[in-house]
Amino acid sequence: MSTPLEDYALLSDLHTGPLVSRHGSIDWLCFPRFDSASVFGALLGTPEDGRWKLSAVDGKVATRRYLPRTFVLETTWETPTGVMVVTDFLPPGNQQADLIRRAECISGTVEIEHDLRIRFDYSRARPWTRRVDLDGAGTCGLLSVAGPDALLLSGPLLHPHEDQQVEPQENMEDCHEASPEGHSDDYQGAVADRLTGVFPLESGESADWVLTWHQSHRQLPTPENPQEAFERTVEYWRQWSACVKVDDEHDRSVLRSLMVLRALTNSDTGGIVAAPTTSLPEEFGGSRNWDYRYTWLRDAALTIEALVAHDFTDGALHWRNWLLRAVAGDSDSIQIMYGVAGERQLPESILPHLVGYERSVPVRVGNDAVGQYQADVVGEVMLALAELRKAGVAEDEFSWGLQKNLLRFAEQNMGRAGHGIWEMRGEPAFFVHGRTMMWAAFDQGIRAVEDHGFDGPVERWRTLRDRLHEEIMEHGFDERLNSFTQTYSNTEVDASLLQLPHTGFLAYDDPRMLGTVARIEADLQDEHGLLHRYRTDTGLDGLDGDEYPFLICTFWLVEQYAYSGRTADATTLMDQLSGYANDLGLFAEEYDPDSGRLAGNFPQAFSHLGFIRAVDAVTQAQKRP
Repeated sequence: MSTPLEDYALLSDLHTGPLVSRHGSIDWLCFPRFDSASVFGALLGTPEDGRWKLSAVDGKVATRRYLPRTFVLETTWETPTGVMVVTDFLPPGNQQADLIRRAECISGTVEIEHDLRIRFDYSRARPWTRRVDLDGAGTCGLLSVAGPDALLLSGPLLHPHEDQQVEPQENMEDCHEASPEGHSDDYQGAVADRLTGVFPLESGESADWVLTWHQSHRQLPTPENPQEAFERTVEYWRQWSACVKVDDEHDRSVLRSLMVLRALTNSDTGGIVAAPTTSLPEEFGGSRNWDYRYTWLRDAALTIEALVAHDFTDGALHWRNWLLRAVAGDSDSIQIMYGVAGERQLPESILPHLVGYERSVPVRVGNDAVGQYQADVVGEVMLALAELRKAGVAEDEFSWGLQKNLLRFAEQNMGRAGHGIWEMRGEPAFFVHGRTMMWAAFDQGIRAVEDHGFDGPVERWRTLRDRLHEEIMEHGFDERLNSFTQTYSNTEVDASLLQLPHTGFLAYDDPRMLGTVARIEADLQDEHGLLHRYRTDTGLDGLDGDEYPFLICTFWLVEQYAYSGRTADATTLMDQLSGYANDLGLFAEEYDPDSGRLAGNFPQAFSHLGFIRAVDAVTQAQKRP
């Protein structure tokens, strides 16, 4: 069985997001960006596909936690002879990609054991490893190179595992003969598939290892000073989160979710990835496995709404600037997603050599959904930018010009069927959620002109908005069933319909909305109270297999309950869902109630922003008389 997702912790330097298992194995790491090829890929295969395990010999994990208000992971190991604390983190704010691991013996004696297997390019390239001089004074490091990528490991030296075949070398115990470029002349190197080492520590002693990525044709980087990097990392996260007040467990969980949204944001570009992983299955053993390491306009817009609601306007402004760059010169063919820096080409391919998480294949990188038309994305972006405007962030000629271009794009595609919020791969259709979000886009444009004094063809927008309202009520609402439908051409329901009140299209307690909720409960809610996105047996999505309940859908149901007067139901369901986060407060995309396991890409921005909104809704409902 693959390591359960709930056993993983996320680290972040605001450029990439490795996953560390409860037992000290880094099984997923893409350097230098979220969407780069992996150097540790055991998450989607076996240890032979790359990992770095650091553990205590004969030890067991007693506790693990994030240091308060940080993404610094602290794991406590107990052995028959002593206690060890391992600290894992990536320092943000520098121009290097560094992973730092510190082991400290806090009582007795312990032995640290390493198992390092570097596999560049999703385990398609094994490195050539050699010793190098780090400082000209004989301090050794290990340099692993494959093609354009290189990793420099500094700290107590690891050695090729006993079953590795390496060429015998002279002067293997020092690096004094290194050349000025840092490349050892006397150590010709070897293909070292596996590096290991056992290091004893006594109480009060510690050891640090720093793994630094760089381009292989560049000079060796200078490794971070571990203590200085630790202090800077703690300071960064605590300063960022200082404005969030924590009074109870729900506050603490909301803070962690806000921090996850920040951790999935590229600090250079402002792009927000949907998740740091690819191909974690929506059904164990199934084929619904997708790459989420990109910036969806929808996901990012909803993330911005959640951040703005909690006074994080700086991050929201950073994303708005990303949006301006991504869409620049392309306003007539806006995509639903882009690369972290705004890249438009995200071709999907399959990695057949990886066996997949829980044998779930294919393993995919890239995402062909980039070419889909989804009618809802302009509405979500316009709603997010409106919230940013209400929060006091000033528009400028470029940002308002962008919004007018978005509305022009929406107008140009009024008659176009799409693939819907869930990126179905069947035939396009007119999804009611998408058409309502299109209505919201024009509605927000009108409000910007009327309430904030901006310029724009408001009468044309008003005509389009009213036409959409009439169309939705005629083709997207079934009077007989007293329910909105998934598309204009069927009578199915879809969990995305729970978002209609969020747009302002109708009230949460409107009888038509309550009728829709009743049908969603009857058709999509399982015996555990969790919602599926839609019924997969209709064939509309064009995909094989099934999927587990999506957490954001059930968070939307909590929100609906809270705002329509069902406060007790909202509170009960919210308490249940809170238990689906792991011990570090991380949610996956889905939850399998039968096995009690998290599923889908992890951690998932969609789930965390849904959790934040659900808690906010319940809190407001409980305060009402």
